[in-house]
Amino acid sequence: MNLIEELRWRGMLQDIMPGTEEQLTKEMTSAYIGFDPTADSLHIGSLVPILLLVHLQKAGHKPFALIGGATGMVGDPSFKAEERKMLDEATLQHNLAGIRKQLEKFLDFEPGKANAAEIVNNYDWFREFSFLDFIREVGKHITVNYMMAKDSVRKRIEGDSGISFTEFTYQLIQGYDFYWLYKNKNCKLQMGGSDQWGNITTGTELVRRMGGGEAFAFTCPLLTKSDGGKFGKTERGNIWLDPQKTSPYQFYQFWLNASDDDAEKWIRIFTFLGKEETDSLTTEHKQAPHLRLIQKKLAEEITTLVHGREEYDFAVKASEILFGNATTEVLLSLNEEQLLQVMEGVPTHEYARTAFEAGADIVGFLAESGIFPSKGEARKMVQSGGISINKSKVEGVEAKLSTTNLLNNRYLLVQKGKKNYYLVKAV
Repeated sequence: MNLIEELRWRGMLQDIMPGTEEQLTKEMTSAYIGFDPTADSLHIGSLVPILLLVHLQKAGHKPFALIGGATGMVGDPSFKAEERKMLDEATLQHNLAGIRKQLEKFLDFEPGKANAAEIVNNYDWFREFSFLDFIREVGKHITVNYMMAKDSVRKRIEGDSGISFTEFTYQLIQGYDFYWLYKNKNCKLQMGGSDQWGNITTGTELVRRMGGGEAFAFTCPLLTKSDGGKFGKTERGNIWLDPQKTSPYQFYQFWLNASDDDAEKWIRIFTFLGKEETDSLTTEHKQAPHLRLIQKKLAEEITTLVHGREEYDFAVKASEILFGNATTEVLLSLNEEQLLQVMEGVPTHEYARTAFEAGADIVGFLAESGIFPSKGEARKMVQSGGISINKSKVEGVEAKLSTTNLLNNRYLLVQKGKKNYYLVKAV
């Protein structure tokens, strides 16, 4: 399959400009995608454009990642309800550095290769471009009628908030990016999400009108979840690529918890598994959906790609603690940071360290820590074999707890029944 055929079966192609597929089969083509520097990390919504660049490079073409140091100061109005907060230059530079570091994990920047990836920042060509020069050299090539006809602009004009002149000019600025890259880097193709189609086609127009050249474009669909929820969003917010913002364990859990419909779609988009293997896995999954084979493979592939095999192995091990049959040894192998990652969201209680030092009886501990409302209920649960401490079943009401039971000298994991966990911190 050529690149476009590959992206089409993966569900990563929406709009495409005539002649694009022919251009990509004719010669090595330079292409770019823009990344918005509104944070110092990309999130999993950014993975689709990143993977578009990876597929492009694997097909022998040259990828450019454009980080919007200049456009980040303006803000893209495309299908946004209101104007976005502008960033100062110091914040932008911090964000740019973080994004650059992440992109270097996915693309091959080896300078000796003809199709080596490059990162460019549009602030480099806009910082010396005066407003008068811009409206004289660029603005005269695109009519206001053309700009207002874009869906993204028209919806803002017709809405309650309207659109500022700053945001209205955004498509011209992004369009000039394409022209600059065409002129200086021989870049003939722009890719992006489907919400960028209006901005992208303005770029192809500027290439044609200002440079007399031919430019190409295609977009990928914006991802949504089958339940109507926003892709990449959880109760805690975005799923980030930065492990300090979203731990590898939480990252892994997001993919593992995908619905069947979403997993069948995402396995094609977010992995490099071939069509035959993907089809086989989907068939196998449908025969025994309770085994969640497709979710497990999806979570393995994407967690390994973003965070590495070691973090994936940890995420699997950590998942077994709460959702599988992990042993005490597995729990003891976690350091404090890993333990707290796994226990995020688990109810936390405190208990006096002096009580552990003196030898706390199990029934009193369960009631006084607040896990049970009374000693009577705690005693019944212990007697029925329904309490485990650090994944080891408590054998009787005479059991005592000491500081030797504390994980990382600070925590106890209490399990009530099969699914209820509590983390107790010695204070």
